[in-house]
Amino acid sequence: MRKQAIAYWLVPGEPARSFFDETIVDLARRYCAPVFEAHMTIHVGSDRVEPAREAIAEVARLCGPVRVKALEVRQSGEFVKTLFVQFALNRRVQRLNEIIRNAGQDSSDYQIQPHVSLIYKRMSILARCQLARSMKIPFSAVVFDSIKAVRCASPTRSRTDVEAWRVVAMKALSG
Repeated sequence: MRKQAIAYWLVPGEPARSFFDETIVDLARRYCAPVFEAHMTIHVGSDRVEPAREAIAEVARLCGPVRVKALEVRQSGEFVKTLFVQFALNRRVQRLNEIIRNAGQDSSDYQIQPHVSLIYKRMSILARCQLARSMKIPFSAVVFDSIKAVRCASPTRSRTDVEAWRVVAMKALSG
């Protein structure tokens, strides 16, 4: 059995949430891929649920919604980054990561690469590049207004892994 972890997600608010969710569902249907909730992973660490709940509560208490600049649609051969929107790393996102590490007493060396994935699927580089070029993102920045802690396989490598994700805590970011 593979290792389990808790992934901490920022979840986009409207109207970006609807755009991402519709895009994910459409791509999943077209390419026989898993459907998942739009999110930006800001930390992956220990699989201990109680510290994760405490970390989520601390982030929600200290932080309001987070605005992050969208850069471009990219692709990669990594399953969890098949096709994704790359975002600029900013101080607020880094601060959220620090709060989670401290509140969750987590020493994981996770490196933030802010992005929102649009599909998880093994695809040829040609197919990924064509898909990336065809995508248009209708906004220059996204406001993320909630946070979730999700138990997952680490690393996530398959549709089965994605479908096994379970939310263990969530809060609105109201600061």
